Amino acid sequence: MTARIVIAFFLLFPAVASVAQQTGEAAPAKKSKWYTTRGGDAALVSFSNVSRSGSQLNNVPRFTMFLNSGTNFNRNFSDHAGFFIGYSGKNLGVIYDENDSTRYKRRVLMLGVPAGFKFGNLKKGAFFYFGGQADLAFNYKEKTFINGKKVKKDSEWFGEQTPLFMPSVFAGFVTSARFGLKVQYFPNNFFNTSYEKDGNRPFQNMEANIFFLTLSYDFTPRDLMIRK
Repeated sequence: MTARIVIAFFLLFPAVASVAQQTGEAAPAKKSKWYTTRGGDAALVSFSNVSRSGSQLNNVPRFTMFLNSGTNFNRNFSDHAGFFIGYSGKNLGVIYDENDSTRYKRRVLMLGVPAGFKFGNLKKGAFFYFGGQADLAFNYKEKTFINGKKVKKDSEWFGEQTPLFMPSVFAGFVTSARFGLKVQYFPNNFFNTSYEKDGNRPFQNMEANIFFLTLSYDFTPRDLMIRK
């Protein structure tokens, strides 16, 4: 499932590239000054491969909206290439079934610093981008469901159930309509296998890597859009 989504995503790149090259020459994009853009992930679908002791568990795609936003500081090298760095918030988690009757939903809220490069028609706001991000997990929440009924909920600030630091890589594209798609992958284990509670290590033999596909919005330089 994940592989098909990745392939479909990158098959869209050539089409968007052709849009990005339709410049309709106007005043050149800013080259020497930093400018600010705001945006985020309007709809995020994450996929995971949760396993215990090497055995795959039933994983459920996780959908979130409007809880992932941030600000970027941009600098253009030319009309067609630039750099950005910023800060953003994110809601990241997994949903899986331990057995036929028990389901767990575990998530973290994170603050991160993305940085990357963009290429395309920066004047019109149609471009590709790629980069990496460093996130800090500051709130952990888990819910337990038995036969579809929620029986337990726990939340903890700076909990040790997951790693505190979660790096990732991402790539995506934005169209001149201010919407685009992005994929992001977290290579590290979502669970902290050393976490201990009441003398037990509940995640000792667990592993989960998260990949998500998201509808991004308003990544277009606002001041450049106004000048068109």
